[in-house]
Amino acid sequence: MNKELDINRIPQHIAIIMDGNGRWANNRNLPRAMGHKAGVDAVRKITSECTRLGVKFLTLYTFSTENWKRPSDEVAALMALVLSSLEDEIFMKNNVRFRVIGDIDRLPVEVQKKLHETEEHTAKNDKMTMVVALSYSSKWELVEATKKIAQSVKDGEINVNDITEDTISNNLTTDFAPDPELLIRTGGECRISNYLLWQIAYSELYFCETYWPDFDEESLHEAIVDYQGRQRRFGKTEEQIENEQ
Repeated sequence: MNKELDINRIPQHIAIIMDGNGRWANNRNLPRAMGHKAGVDAVRKITSECTRLGVKFLTLYTFSTENWKRPSDEVAALMALVLSSLEDEIFMKNNVRFRVIGDIDRLPVEVQKKLHETEEHTAKNDKMTMVVALSYSSKWELVEATKKIAQSVKDGEINVNDITEDTISNNLTTDFAPDPELLIRTGGECRISNYLLWQIAYSELYFCETYWPDFDEESLHEAIVDYQGRQRRFGKTEEQIENEQ
């Protein structure tokens, strides 16, 4: 599969909704926590492969604000898994910078501390940036951005009529990254689930049946090959795009 990839057209930002950990575990009569643990192994594989291919940003939907509604024992297991996975040397071995986005104040204090430590420890890594969306939802993010912009207007820093799309983008938690070119969702569901709603306005969407723990390097290649076979028009006609080439 790797030979089918056009290495010159690798998306610079890939966002992934890592779905199917629980169903993967249920199919094997395992506790759901084991599915999440297997999902961390998939993260390691995909992170390494993305750095090898030259992807610059990999954003992973790890835990949504809606996930707080899950059973307390599963949430606790997920938080413990977050802590243990941040001990992984994959960041330093692959020269990957770690960033986190989301309503971090809702997380346990020890998790918050470890997240900040990992961000600081990897701050100089520049091969790729892994962005973990944790306690995140796009609606939450847009509300927070609106509050910041409204405060700037109130303080006289900007005029209402000066607010543009860039103003909103620059007040999102992802202000340090370009918008994703490719969004992948595993697990067979075909919905966005409150993830990067502003940022994926023109992303190519790829849905697959594979549960996240089984999503490997070949699965990633298939998604990228599919992306490379599409024509990204951004509102223009096919003829306009072909004339520009």
